[in-house]
Amino acid sequence: MTTHSADYAPEPPEGGPVSLDELARRKGVRPVESADDLAQDGVFESDEELDAFLAHVKATRRAETT
Repeated sequence: MTTHSADYAPEPPEGGPVSLDELARRKGVRPVESADDLAQDGVFESDEELDAFLAHVKATRRAETT
């Protein structure tokens, strides 16, 4: 017999719900503070992908300020 995910309701974590900030802290995730953080190995597959992402962010920010 298999259990489908729709049939399974996991128990809530002990002590109730956990905030997103707390989950990030537990996993060692830290906010991006600069473009250099994004340039670390493993974040993007190539320099071109990083460049495209940064161009998108720049265009989005420019559009929001005009």
